[in-house]
Amino acid sequence: MRKIVRRHLGKVVAGTGIAVAGTALMVAVTLPGSAGADESGGTGTAGSTTSTGRSAGESAQQQAAVPPAVVEQAPAEGEQGKGRDPLTDGEMAKVERIALNRQLRDSSENVEGQRGPQRIGIDLADPEAAEVDDPNAPRRADVSYYDYKDDTLVTRTVNLETGKVERTGTQHGVQPPLSRAETAEATQLLIADALGAGLKVDYKDATGKELTSPDQLLVSSMVYRAVPGAQPAVLDSCGDHRCVRLFPKVKNGPWIDARSLVVDLSARKVAKLG
Repeated sequence: MRKIVRRHLGKVVAGTGIAVAGTALMVAVTLPGSAGADESGGTGTAGSTTSTGRSAGESAQQQAAVPPAVVEQAPAEGEQGKGRDPLTDGEMAKVERIALNRQLRDSSENVEGQRGPQRIGIDLADPEAAEVDDPNAPRRADVSYYDYKDDTLVTRTVNLETGKVERTGTQHGVQPPLSRAETAEATQLLIADALGAGLKVDYKDATGKELTSPDQLLVSSMVYRAVPGAQPAVLDSCGDHRCVRLFPKVKNGPWIDARSLVVDLSARKVAKLG
């Protein structure tokens, strides 16, 4: 008996499995196996067969002589990097302590509405123009935060040698990629919203379990910006507000189509595109 399964947000992308199977078939056809190599050699002479046998014997001897692989422990990371080396864990912790002073902490809000800005990322800063060819140029780091209190991107540049904030910049309408915490909060808002009902039904169809937490999913995300006339009025502020489109996937399971839904993290609302 054929069984028809309804989905509310979208169907499992069956084409992916077909594409993978097709690719595997192409590889199997294109790449010669050991039997194919013998059969397609074409000559059928004893010389060809003997030569193949010697190569296989030599290969087996070489493989037997190779010692087993050994996993070596990664070298200890220093407290301070050099030149254009990536920032160390110690440097990143130091930079955030310096950048997040009391004034910034008390005057801003994170994605959950709690005191303090939402950290977006910490990156090694580009050298000053006059320091490009200087191997002893000081290392600096750019720390970026999103302040949900007034939808502002705050960037602070910290000199790792002097331990001082050299520059602070604020921008409105700038939307960098989302942090993990923001993606998790957007997913939680969607699960709790009435528009997330289809997501929960699809999850239960795939797993037999109730969806209650973002931890049950693997979620990718991207910033959504308003396009004139392309969305309901409730999403017209996206771009000034921090808005998210989510791409959830069941762990060890299928993707669930939630592309028509947008979460406005600034307003903490969910809306559906037309």
